[in-house]
Amino acid sequence: MGFVIKYSGISLYWVLAESQLSIYLGCQMRLFSEERGDEKMKVLHTADIHLREYEDERWKALQKLIEIGKAEKVELFVISGDLFDRGIDAETLRPKIREIFSNTGFKIVLIPGNHDDESYKSGMYFGEDTIILNDLNEPFEYKDVRIWGLPFEPLEGEKVVEKLRSIANNLTSDRKNILLYHGELLDAFFSRRDFGEEGEERYMPVKLSYFKDLNLDYILAGHFHSRFDMWKLENGGYFVYPGSPVSITKRETGRRKVNIFEIGQPPREHPLDTFHFEEVVIELDPFMGENPVEIVKERLKASHPEASIILTVRGYINSEEIEMSESELVEQIKEVIKDKPVEEYLEFRDMYTILEDDLFKSFMSKLAETPFTEEKKKELLDLTIQAMMEARL
Repeated sequence: MGFVIKYSGISLYWVLAESQLSIYLGCQMRLFSEERGDEKMKVLHTADIHLREYEDERWKALQKLIEIGKAEKVELFVISGDLFDRGIDAETLRPKIREIFSNTGFKIVLIPGNHDDESYKSGMYFGEDTIILNDLNEPFEYKDVRIWGLPFEPLEGEKVVEKLRSIANNLTSDRKNILLYHGELLDAFFSRRDFGEEGEERYMPVKLSYFKDLNLDYILAGHFHSRFDMWKLENGGYFVYPGSPVSITKRETGRRKVNIFEIGQPPREHPLDTFHFEEVVIELDPFMGENPVEIVKERLKASHPEASIILTVRGYINSEEIEMSESELVEQIKEVIKDKPVEEYLEFRDMYTILEDDLFKSFMSKLAETPFTEEKKKELLDLTIQAMMEARL
């Protein structure tokens, strides 16, 4: 505080007064900020929900996003394509969509993707809070934000560039400019698996260089399913894929995420408690002296409650040591995963006969004397076991 007053009563009074003054000034500044509208606008961004049926896992994920939007007090909830898996799904689910897309407290802005590009015909009603962007030249303006929609079309790169250039002069700096886009970013190192079940076809591909001279603050994209990913644009803006908020295929593994951010701030990944596939790989080591069944139990216990597990158990066991044959261990693992959402791949093998082999014992003795790292020793051990197992076939 700059000086010390020894009399405790006065000192206490000063601390209290200072604290009250700080709180008072803080409240006044906040009220002043709210009156001016300076509170930062919050946006929730997702894509690729691929709705099919009412109240299935994908529908529950959408409901969860609406709840998160309310809890986070977002003002804009944007969906960058493929809300529906097919046109018929949009037709069937539209009455229910109207219910959850009304009275949310925020605007829901979306564009068509390659799966639902025919789902938003003129005049169709999706809820009072919903804005459909079907035309790049007709942006949605909300407070200090201007949102442009580049809905999916079967276009190649040059045609996409032409479309983007057509709005260049309208990307004025009086508002933050956001582009919703559904397609492939060629700069990214993706495999075809990262786009769900899309095959080898290209979907309205773009490069980051296409946006270099455009006054875009955020490009909120869809079509890439696997994970949240983000790139910084040369102009200081951001290109973001949030990944699908629910696993659509077994290719989308791991906890799902959405993008939640404040206008003027970087995008931020927000983990979800929605259905997803989770890969659990267990490598059994016959030299560790652990019970394989207990290892499986512990690994499954650590899984997310919304996860459907893809369990792979491989490696080697010593049946003499664990007092279980291969078939008995398989039975026990199946008992552990019974009534659980687990798809199992049991690839382990018993190597008891190799462990008792004099040649193998000699190899183990010599390996222990080498100066190799533990990682290198394990690699050599695995190769030796594999060779000896194959030699006995």
